[in-house]
Amino acid sequence: MGNMENKSEEFKGKAKETVGGATGNEKMKTEGRDDQTKANVKQAGEKVKDAAGNVKDSLTGDNKNT
Repeated sequence: MGNMENKSEEFKGKAKETVGGATGNEKMKTEGRDDQTKANVKQAGEKVKDAAGNVKDSLTGDNKNT
């Protein structure tokens, strides 16, 4: 899943949380928070993966930016 999909999932979660809060639907509000948390964890995983790739590239001399 790419960054755009994760951001989309995070946005949907925020919308769910907002609607749940506005309507007094605690289940929907909680689901929205859960969706946001999942998206944030996925985004963090992508950042770790990218950072690990950068470390590997710097150690092996593989620099894709040059």
